[in-house]
Amino acid sequence: MLNGIAYGGDYNPEQWPEEVWAEDMRLMSEAGVTMVSVGIFSWALLEPREGEYDFTLLDRVLDMLYAHGIAADLATPTAAPPAWFFRKYPEALPVDKDGRGLSYGSRQTFCPSSPAYREAALRMAGALGERYGDHPAVVMWHVHNEYGCHNAECFCEESAAAFRGWLRAKYGDDLAALNDAWGTRFWSQWYYDWDEIIPPRATGAVPNPTHQLDWRRFSSDALLSLYEAEREVLRAAAPEIPATTNFMVMHNFDALDYWRWAPKLDVVSNDHYLQSTDPESHIDLALSGDLVRSLAGGGPWLLMEHSTGAVNWQPVNRAKNPGELRRNALAHVARGADGIAYFQWRAAKAGAEQWHSAMLPHAGTDSQIWRDVVRLGADLRALAEVRGSTVPAQVAVVWDWDARWALELPSQPSAEVRYQELVRSWYEPLWRSGVAVDFVPPDADLSSYRLVLAPSLYLVDDEGAANLTGFAERGGTLALGFHSGAVDANCHVRLGGYPGAFRAALGVRTDELFPLLPGESVELDGGGSASVWSERVRLEGAEAVSTYARGPLDGVPAVTRNSFGAGTTWYVATRPDPTTLAALLDRMCADAGVLPVREVPEGVEAVLRRGADADYLFLINHTEGGAEIAVSVGATELLTGKPAPGAVTVGAGEVAVVREPRL
Repeated sequence: MLNGIAYGGDYNPEQWPEEVWAEDMRLMSEAGVTMVSVGIFSWALLEPREGEYDFTLLDRVLDMLYAHGIAADLATPTAAPPAWFFRKYPEALPVDKDGRGLSYGSRQTFCPSSPAYREAALRMAGALGERYGDHPAVVMWHVHNEYGCHNAECFCEESAAAFRGWLRAKYGDDLAALNDAWGTRFWSQWYYDWDEIIPPRATGAVPNPTHQLDWRRFSSDALLSLYEAEREVLRAAAPEIPATTNFMVMHNFDALDYWRWAPKLDVVSNDHYLQSTDPESHIDLALSGDLVRSLAGGGPWLLMEHSTGAVNWQPVNRAKNPGELRRNALAHVARGADGIAYFQWRAAKAGAEQWHSAMLPHAGTDSQIWRDVVRLGADLRALAEVRGSTVPAQVAVVWDWDARWALELPSQPSAEVRYQELVRSWYEPLWRSGVAVDFVPPDADLSSYRLVLAPSLYLVDDEGAANLTGFAERGGTLALGFHSGAVDANCHVRLGGYPGAFRAALGVRTDELFPLLPGESVELDGGGSASVWSERVRLEGAEAVSTYARGPLDGVPAVTRNSFGAGTTWYVATRPDPTTLAALLDRMCADAGVLPVREVPEGVEAVLRRGADADYLFLINHTEGGAEIAVSVGATELLTGKPAPGAVTVGAGEVAVVREPRL
């Protein structure tokens, strides 16, 4: 049923009288909708009493969709258990870090380790799989919704028992090994019995860092086990139907280790929403798209949710500017999405998300959002041939959830060091230069890249460190940001000087850290400045590229470069100002032989997708003026269908997608 770029959104017909459904079908056809997600929050209607199912509504909806040629991504509604469930199983409600029990009345109000919840969720998944596994409208299973969005952690006794079970498996039932890994001789935390171990609940001082880190790992795995259990039930009923669950790779979510999750999904999908306070939120969108594509193994992925306009959950929910809806959606396609979907099809008139925008807004079809939605549908039909193409990249950025969690634990040298901010500060100059980027875990195969960047890798295990330094030794260019390699996989400091695991490869040694106060900066020779961090670096084979110009570290290297084996390593021991950092990254790219996708004016985003016999150049103009970009002589602009021999003009706020045949 899906031959091109999928298009649609969450469809919640249960919120509306049945006479509205016919209008939905007519308008979906007008907009070019090809797939909708159904049943995401319908548990209370599908199972009004335990073990009693009523599929009457869902039967009619799926039949209606199929009759109109619209595919269904059928959800298991397990993100929102009904009230009757919690009245019967109150022990399934979550408990927060302070020991406060939470109530039902919203969504995801369950403990991930609750046996009662797991049993009920699997029973529901099984009933759906049995009834709809051969329905012609169903092309994919949508398992749960946004795992961990509201209940990433539960601190109840059931969770404590599950945590202990997870720890026993990890440490081979060896309590001495756990004590060694956690460093429990400090503060008299030694454990003599597994039952003494509890979650890192609120306590009087700073909890054990490795205890907290293992808790984050366990909490991610606990939710993953729920996904896998539902997936297996559905696979048994309908082995040919793929399954997904929607990730949340965006600025405000870090609860799950998606490197561990992604291989378990048949199709990687993601939700992404803009941050109203970010004047260049399209850069966060691009970063998210590149990371999701990388989670998908470099192949296509599905944008499961984003917004046509304002959301409802930020302090101020900004509407999108003219053309922004189209630019956002096509930017996701540019970075590998083979499907574009929204929350939701029709804007709700009641409930917690009544002020969240939708494809069909409260104002109806006489609205700018609706006109933009219809135009986007036509755009996606014109891009059908792009489906299945990939995004080639010569640069990899290391992204690691373990390192992020560890870096942001309490009692660090500076609470001003934030993982997402550091990665974006390095990613942004590459985005502006039109350099294509993949994201990788530390142990990834790096053989296809020329340049590998690790803006922040505070925690790294021995295998990951060896993989990165081996890449440089074999001829690659490796650059690391400050405080990288400081601790091992157990969050133990690597002794002998910083940056720990990477000292030898970088040819430097730091004996003391000098984090900077909020608002404080230091001058660099050559005219730039730096903030957040500094350290006393001693050269041990490397050369200084930049030094501090004043203060207690006057003359001390701030940025270094080293020849290592057949390759080159860089160490950026501070946070340079944006202009200085951009110049450094330009030099690194030049040294590594990395070229931009296309030379474009400032503010024009250029991304290349590569097909079997043609390249697809996406040009997204974020400026208020037009831009002319050189393309191949035999090029065609796909959104208009017009030839573009040698050059294409992209109007202010507009998008062009150019097919360039490969000879």
